[in-house]
Amino acid sequence: MKFALPFGARSERAALAIGLCVAAAQLTHAAIAVLGGMPPVVDPANLYSETAAGRMSPAVAGALPRVYVPNLRSDQVYVIDPERLTVVDRFPVGREPHHIVPSWDLTTLWVTNTGVRGAEGSLTPIDPKTGKPGPALPVADPYNLYFTPNGHSAIVVAERLKRLDFRDPQEMTLQHSLPTPQCSGVNHADFSIDGKYAIFTCEFHGGGLIKVDIANRQVVGRLYLSRGGMPQDIRVAPDGKVFYVADMMAGGVFVIDGETFAEIGFIPTGIGAHGLYPSRDATKLYVANRGWDGRQFGPGGVSVIDFATRSVVANWPIPGGGSPDMGNVSADGKVLWLSGRYHDVVYAIDTTTGAVAKIPVGREPHGLTVWPQPGRYSLGHTGNMR
Repeated sequence: MKFALPFGARSERAALAIGLCVAAAQLTHAAIAVLGGMPPVVDPANLYSETAAGRMSPAVAGALPRVYVPNLRSDQVYVIDPERLTVVDRFPVGREPHHIVPSWDLTTLWVTNTGVRGAEGSLTPIDPKTGKPGPALPVADPYNLYFTPNGHSAIVVAERLKRLDFRDPQEMTLQHSLPTPQCSGVNHADFSIDGKYAIFTCEFHGGGLIKVDIANRQVVGRLYLSRGGMPQDIRVAPDGKVFYVADMMAGGVFVIDGETFAEIGFIPTGIGAHGLYPSRDATKLYVANRGWDGRQFGPGGVSVIDFATRSVVANWPIPGGGSPDMGNVSADGKVLWLSGRYHDVVYAIDTTTGAVAKIPVGREPHGLTVWPQPGRYSLGHTGNMR
């Protein structure tokens, strides 16, 4: 780390103070030994410190403030102006688009089009400075998309094919394919604070989780959960000590010790617990309860978990029931944007009051993303930022 200090313009006392700050920062960085090539952890007590409101990377300068919505059944992306709460554009993409994923370097938004069969599929790039798509790249079965914390690889979650494909993060050429036959419906993921492993959810046939060694690209653990059986989204706690796993059938969130890879708790939230999004100040976790648990429908809404107490501190119902699914938090943290998957709308939820605005979109909206977002780099999905 190099710092250019203008010593000629400063007193010795000021220079000493700056030197002490630099030394403290270096000690903080050294506190966690990270995956090779990964940016340092700035605050070991809060791995989301660099995703706070206002901490925008120079890489997102000039990006249009937009909400991008993939519509699974109409094979289109709708584009929403978040200030006007209205659709300002739409364009066709590949078959069955599921998620819109910011690239590791924050310069591209990828639409994951799975196609109708496992061998089909494509990734459509969107330029966030123009909001327009480019030519799609053929990629087999990209249900979801993540990036290794060092940015060396994209990880295509090939759900139907039961494998994780490590690819070049820009060209998307195949580097390595990791079969995951023990994880039916491999689905969502998040990474440890040091970036050395990830935990993926397994949606089908009893559900559960797998733990993947990122450096060696191998599965190193399999965990079955005590109830439920349809795990969805997963997010790591700010201190990196536990992971939260939403389970649709269980109607709540499991708490998992990442190091021992053991279930240590459960937090009931609501029917069809699905998407997980930390607040911009990293004190709360928003849980989208989709209102469908794999067997029956019920009222949808959002539960708010306090990270410090691991308890629900608020519940925000969706007027009329609703089906809140996937999305993210606005750059300023004031609005939680979620797709209403079975109601063909997008919800804009006030994170202070829980008040809901609805914007009509295409058929079956799924993993929308809000852009730009604060953060140094993206780990994928709809904006798992660090």
